Amino acid sequence: MSLRAGLLGTLILALLLPGCMYPGRESGGSTVSYRESVKRIQTAVDDYYRDEGLLPIMNADETTPRFEKFRIDLDKLNQKGYLDNIPATAFEKGGTACFLLLDEEKNPTVKVMDLVTVQAVNDVQRKVNLYRSSHGGQLPAAEEVYPGLYSVDGKKAGTENLKLTSVYSGEEMGYIMDRAGSVYADYVLDIMTAVDKGSAHPAPDEDLRSYLLDNSWFVPVKSLPYYWSGGQPVPRPSSN
Repeated sequence: MSLRAGLLGTLILALLLPGCMYPGRESGGSTVSYRESVKRIQTAVDDYYRDEGLLPIMNADETTPRFEKFRIDLDKLNQKGYLDNIPATAFEKGGTACFLLLDEEKNPTVKVMDLVTVQAVNDVQRKVNLYRSSHGGQLPAAEEVYPGLYSVDGKKAGTENLKLTSVYSGEEMGYIMDRAGSVYADYVLDIMTAVDKGSAHPAPDEDLRSYLLDNSWFVPVKSLPYYWSGGQPVPRPSSN
């Protein structure tokens, strides 16, 4: 079976299952919690920027990935009175979300980074690193699922029980690994669903992760850029 056929089959099955496109960590009783948290923090950020002329973000260096970079300093907003309290969903209060800003220069927009996803990918990364260090630099790679990208051999790496659930669909996601051994979450099915729901055909040079950002509070953390190729989204490694 081709990659395209396999993806479409899984996509059709996912669309037939109950539930909406973007439940993720917001399913059940936490839906209102995330929505209200984002709204409250967005208002606080806007007010702080208006008064101070600066964004209330923590320092990050140039190597920090885009979807982990501009974390909002919730403690500062709280101490200065822009937030009456820090949302229980936030990491600072023991929650599983970090709130950050995208489009910080033109239209600072509050989004959510899911720490469950971050932890899962980091756990697999540690297992891959351990395997490589004890096998002469060899990676626990299974098949090449995209050009220059491989699935992780769970038996070799000891990651069979490290499952990852999409914040967008609630479905299980895969892990992919480049030739350098860097591990990422594979958002291909979520992106396919989002593109299918849209009215415009993706441009060849368009990073398709924007489709996820437009339809959810969440950022696709621990991801590679995806581009439309051969009638489907294809992740592109930073180097081959």
